[in-house]
Amino acid sequence: MSIKRTQSRGLGRGLSALMADVREASESADTQRPHPDMRVPVEKVHPNPDQPRRHFDADALADLARSITEKGIIQPLIVRESPRKPGAYEIVAGERRWRAAQMAKLHEVPVLLRSFTDIEVLEVAIIENIQRADLNPVEEAAGYSQLMTKFGHTQERLAEVLGKSRSHIANAVRLLNLPEDVQEHLRKGHLSAGHARALITAPDASALAAKVIQKGLSVRETEKLAKADPAQKKSSKRSEKAEKDADTKALESDLSAALSMTVRIDHKPGQENGALSIHYASLDDLDRLMALLTA
Repeated sequence: MSIKRTQSRGLGRGLSALMADVREASESADTQRPHPDMRVPVEKVHPNPDQPRRHFDADALADLARSITEKGIIQPLIVRESPRKPGAYEIVAGERRWRAAQMAKLHEVPVLLRSFTDIEVLEVAIIENIQRADLNPVEEAAGYSQLMTKFGHTQERLAEVLGKSRSHIANAVRLLNLPEDVQEHLRKGHLSAGHARALITAPDASALAAKVIQKGLSVRETEKLAKADPAQKKSSKRSEKAEKDADTKALESDLSAALSMTVRIDHKPGQENGALSIHYASLDDLDRLMALLTA
């Protein structure tokens, strides 16, 4: 099989180039169907292990598989040569199509071959998923967190690359501070991101989340419930005694988003000393924090 390669644009390509690849592989009109570089046996194509998307709706996959059976794969997958398996290819964008192709019992899939670095693979995966608006809030937050902790991107850089506001990135990553059961409610759509944000500062977010779901409360009602929680009131009274200045609050928010953990800064105005505490939700978080501090 002759392989037609598209010349690499080199490392450090800009967002416009990455977005061009995503758009090229996302055209749906037959008259604008992108020409694939080659066709590859489906068993030689493998998912990206760092793909932020973990959940694929079974009904939607079945619908796509039926469409592929009738019309074939209109949108080529974007792949790169696998860094882990010689002779194989790793999916950069299009894992949903690859899964549906297997359900449709296709032997080959059309692909666009690109030379991407690890950071570019993750960037394209996140861009593709966000463009399609089918990531759940936890997957979206995990993707942002990966880019910051694994590849060293800042919130400002992510906002620029992904076309999001800095506050959107920060608020999304804060969702990872919620207990795992609350995050699971988010993944399944039982809670919205707005509900979850209202629960982040609640001392017992799990219990409040269960109550919100049971009663079908709105986001506004959830905010009121969180503020009315007795434990939250005690916390609020403590915070009223030592109200923090805006700079300290902003620094806490930045550090919490960068680490995907809750960070508290206790600094008395007019003094040079203080304390910084980091709250981790699991031993995995602690291991990750230790790796960051000892790097």
